[in-house]
Amino acid sequence: MIDKIIEQTEEFVRNQLGEDSTGHDWFHVDRVRRNAIHISKAEQQGDPFIIEMAALLHDIPDEKLNYSAEAGRQKLESFMETIPLKEAEKNHIREIIFSISYKGGHGSKLSSVEAEIVQDADRLDAIGAIGIARAFAYGGKKGQSIYDPTIMVRETMSQEEYRKGKSTSIHHFYEKLLKLKDLLNTATAIQMAEPRQLMMQSFLEQFYREWNGQQS
Repeated sequence: MIDKIIEQTEEFVRNQLGEDSTGHDWFHVDRVRRNAIHISKAEQQGDPFIIEMAALLHDIPDEKLNYSAEAGRQKLESFMETIPLKEAEKNHIREIIFSISYKGGHGSKLSSVEAEIVQDADRLDAIGAIGIARAFAYGGKKGQSIYDPTIMVRETMSQEEYRKGKSTSIHHFYEKLLKLKDLLNTATAIQMAEPRQLMMQSFLEQFYREWNGQQS
C-alpha cells in the first residue's frame, strides 16, 4: 500500500508542479525527496515514509505558488483526503509541511526529527550550483533585476517584506541563501552544504569582478 501511495503522490505533484518555471518544479521536489532519504539513512533517524511524503508534498500549499495561502492549503487538503492514511500520519505530514519554510528568516522550533530532515533537504536545494540557478529563475519570474548596487541588503524583514519588498537576485544570496548553512539541523546536511556554500561564495566573487569590469 505504501508504494501505491507514493506513486499516487508523485503523479499528483508532477501534475501540479511539473511545468513550474520558478525553480519549484518536479525536479526540485524529487531532489528534495532524495536528499531527505539520504539524510535520514545517514543519521539513522526518522520515519522514512513520513519523510518521503512530506518531501514530495512540501511545495503544494506554498503561498507563492498558489493564488493565496488558503488556496494552497485547500489544494493539499483535497489531495490528503484521497490517500488511505491514519489521521495521525496525515497530521504529521501537514505539521512538517507547514513548519519548514523560511518565511523571511523568522524560523520556529521544529517539533520532529522528520521535519528537521525535510527542512534540511529543502534548504540544501536552495544553495550551491542548483541554488544559484534557482535564485535567478525565481528572480526573473518575479520581475526582479539581476543586481542593483543602489538597493540596500535587508538585514531584517517581515514575512510580507520578504515576499514583496524590492530586492534583486544577487541580494537574495545575502538575505537568505548564504544564511541557510548555519540554520541546518543535521550533521549530514551541514557536511553536504560545505561545497555548496563555497560554490556560492566563489560565484559572487566572480560576479563582482565581471560587474566591475575587471579582466581577470
